[in-house]
Amino acid sequence: MRRRIVPMLCVAALAAPQAAWAQEPEPAQANAVFLVAKPTLLDPNFSHTVVLATRTPDAGTIGVILNRPTRFKASDVLPPDLPAENYRDSIYFGGPVMLNAIVAVFHAAQEPSAPAYHALENVYLTMHRDTIEALLREPGQRYRLYMGFSGWAPRQLESELLRKDWYVLPADESSIFREDTRELWNELLRKASAERTSQAAARAGALSKIILPPR
Repeated sequence: MRRRIVPMLCVAALAAPQAAWAQEPEPAQANAVFLVAKPTLLDPNFSHTVVLATRTPDAGTIGVILNRPTRFKASDVLPPDLPAENYRDSIYFGGPVMLNAIVAVFHAAQEPSAPAYHALENVYLTMHRDTIEALLREPGQRYRLYMGFSGWAPRQLESELLRKDWYVLPADESSIFREDTRELWNELLRKASAERTSQAAARAGALSKIILPPR
């Protein structure tokens, strides 16, 4: 018998996506960044993390933590009618919001028909059941599953950036899907720390506009 985590809630979260995830598709461009936690950020939810973050239509920000794999198996968290045995990767901790929900980050050459956030040119985020089921059932797909997600209310992330809790770096697909994420935070932290120039600061400001609401 499968060991399940809040089983009915997992089914509901997959079957009925929240409104925040039901936006219209966006143009093919970078709509997301990496938030790299500074060593001084002590919040245990985000300490030493790298977050793939994108802006929501209601001026909030959501994303998933990329470097916190859990010990859970797909069969522990997916509804029993989905082919959990086809997922061989770790289940990652996506963030402290709605831990009963399953989020998928996936590569797609074409715009998906079901609601999904367009993060990079060929990378999307979704918690739509149909999309997750299709990923599980079709071999060779490039994707990763997360428990929960990270979320900020309008202007909340802006205050954290002003407080200098995060470095902001360009997001890239290879880092999102890298096999071993244990050194991801250290690598990006070194990269961000080495670029303490006016040019780097200007770039970080431009990148922040991707995920922050316009004034």
